[in-house]
Amino acid sequence: MSQAFIVTKEHRRFTEFANAVRKEKTIGICHGDAGVGKTQSARRYANWDALEPYINQWGPRSDADAPHYALANRSRTVLYTPDVLPRPKDLIREISHWQLKVDTCVDEHQRALGNVTGQRPHSHTFVELLIIDEAERLTPMALELLRDQHDRTHVAIILIGMPGIDQRFRHYPQLYSRLGFSHHYRTLGRDELLFVLARHWKRLGRTLDPEDFTDAQAVGAIERISRGNFRLLERLFPQIARVLKINQLETITDDVVEAAASILVIGD
Repeated sequence: MSQAFIVTKEHRRFTEFANAVRKEKTIGICHGDAGVGKTQSARRYANWDALEPYINQWGPRSDADAPHYALANRSRTVLYTPDVLPRPKDLIREISHWQLKVDTCVDEHQRALGNVTGQRPHSHTFVELLIIDEAERLTPMALELLRDQHDRTHVAIILIGMPGIDQRFRHYPQLYSRLGFSHHYRTLGRDELLFVLARHWKRLGRTLDPEDFTDAQAVGAIERISRGNFRLLERLFPQIARVLKINQLETITDDVVEAAASILVIGD
């Protein structure tokens, strides 16, 4: 079972950024270090954890599909991760496939509300935002095709990548001139780290008390090891739970954290 999503300040900032790009029908860039939470925020915004498997299992429709139609209507967003060295025509074809499926879901929701009757014009789409993750993989030709598609359809685009991706796009003036927003997705600050850790403690059936010396030591060790990296925290806590269980321990100490971290491969 997947863990509950933790709404952080950075996720809220990403949501505001995505809403602005979508409203202005422009192109935006989201950049940040690996593991800070960019992809998780994008998937949350697009309701992609629910919509992606539903679309992949596309079949005869029934009344049970209504919740997915409502989710698609709420986000009106497609999230796409290109293959390594994608062929431009394949990329556009696959994006069009996902847009069509999401568009169909929104159309069904609108028809259930009585907002749409009859046949919609072929050119009309309900999808308002396309999010491209791992945008470093895009070739110059793929970027040009996306720029052309944006000009023709006015569907907003967010390109997500590592630090420096915004500088790379300076070399493509046709695309760069259309950029409306740039968002730097940052690591967790001290206060927000405590907020996230309190929820991880709770998932393990414990209560975090920053004023307790043992807890403060454990928090310090986690802060030093993770450097506020969201993905690393998500990887660290299953190992902490494992160390507690194997050693029949009740308290999360700095020694437990160090033992858990020693199991992981942690980059510099």
